Amino acid sequence: MKFARRLAAAFLVIYLLPALASAGWWYMQNRPQSWRDADWSSADILPKAADNTDAAIYVFSATTGGMKGAVASHAWIVTKEQGALAYNRYDKVGWGKPIRRNGYPADARWYSNEPRLVVSVTGTEATRLIPKIEAAIASYPYDSPGGYRIWPGPNSNTFVAHVLRSVPELGAVLPPDAVGRDYLPEGKLFQIDADGRDMHATLYGLAGVSAGVRSGFELHFLGLVAGFDFARPGVKIPALGRFGV
Repeated sequence: MKFARRLAAAFLVIYLLPALASAGWWYMQNRPQSWRDADWSSADILPKAADNTDAAIYVFSATTGGMKGAVASHAWIVTKEQGALAYNRYDKVGWGKPIRRNGYPADARWYSNEPRLVVSVTGTEATRLIPKIEAAIASYPYDSPGGYRIWPGPNSNTFVAHVLRSVPELGAVLPPDAVGRDYLPEGKLFQIDADGRDMHATLYGLAGVSAGVRSGFELHFLGLVAGFDFARPGVKIPALGRFGV
């Protein structure tokens, strides 16, 4: 009984209190009441594609809409071949064809929320990695209509996390508020990244652990992530995000 009480207290402090605090703060914010009211325009983060001939890869994340925004974000992938005059943006969405190409400007706001850059790669390394990214996108198993579930996945973050695990040279993981990122495709309970430097164990995205060079040490529960980074020292707090280097 004592152990159960301690476990319940730890869950309350680590997961529930940050989520409730974030929900309270978010409730008081001035935000769009629907997708029709939201700003989906470019945030002018990226240079114009025609102004830079280098190949480029970007992964973005932005707080999502409604009360979901208190605990969750949406991620997407942007690529540009060397010399290309336009970016290609890939999102997983819950309507129409789930993997949408160029449905929005590459660096657009999401439900009026500014995008955050998760990782960027440019130049010859981007040229090398873009075919791997395209292969990972093509191999994603939930790319047909109906291949989307907002929680615990597969959703937009499940898609981007799949690409990041398939192309570990990008050297990134999605932020802690990317609910759905820990759902492993095809119902897998365990997976090791392509380079063997990160491992993931999960019960269908509901509870599990990730550990390795990129992930540090993470425990996820019901889509909320708590953990530590060691390579880039920092702490990951459920619903609130990552704080550190």
